[in-house]
Amino acid sequence: MNGRRSFLRGFFAVLLSGGAIEGVLKLFPSKAHAKETARTGKWYGYGVSVDKCIGCARCMDACKNENNVPREPFFVRTWVERYITRKNGQTTVKAIAPGDEAAPEAASDKTILRSFFVPKLCNQCADPPCVQVCPVGATFQTEDGVVLVNEKTCIGCRYCIQACPYGARYLHPVTHTADKCTFCYHRISQGQLPACVEVCPTQSRIFGDLNAAASPMSRFLRMNKIHTLKPGLNTEPKVFYANLDGEVR
Repeated sequence: MNGRRSFLRGFFAVLLSGGAIEGVLKLFPSKAHAKETARTGKWYGYGVSVDKCIGCARCMDACKNENNVPREPFFVRTWVERYITRKNGQTTVKAIAPGDEAAPEAASDKTILRSFFVPKLCNQCADPPCVQVCPVGATFQTEDGVVLVNEKTCIGCRYCIQACPYGARYLHPVTHTADKCTFCYHRISQGQLPACVEVCPTQSRIFGDLNAAASPMSRFLRMNKIHTLKPGLNTEPKVFYANLDGEVR
């Protein structure tokens, strides 16, 4: 009995000394450090006003042209979904393609309760699962919060594509590496806006520094009721939606 008590006293002494606690924290580095470390400097975020989007798909065209995205409609860095909710409660969702016209039944079909468009893209998560699963470190997060892919080291294993809960990644048919939205990092690094934000005719897309109190993003967050997609996954997405319908997932 005395031997057991001596063992327990020694165990708790080591635990309280900090050595064991440090070992436990190392098992959960992202959670342990995320709450202790304040983010300083630029921290980019993206906003979408759902009620302003008209489904014109100019953002999709601009993205493909700016980033050399394959022309096939199933390769996209950003896309727009059209939601139609009928009075019987049924909701249909269809990803539109550039050149699509608004469905003619939207104006005349009396069974339609509401219809709206939802732009989607990489959510640039603060705690990105795609970074965690990459076996070679090809997917990484910059100091300003943008998740990028190094195509020189990517091996095309598709782990990140499977890990993304937002369906925002694809395998490039030419490079055979993972590809996705980068917030047009080559543009924002030079003080420009992402191509999709620049061409939006209704200003439904907003971009800026979340740490700057006077930035368009900070004003957007202050002046709107904000939602994110799949918040229960705790990925801390940095794409924020205003006027988001509860049907959107």
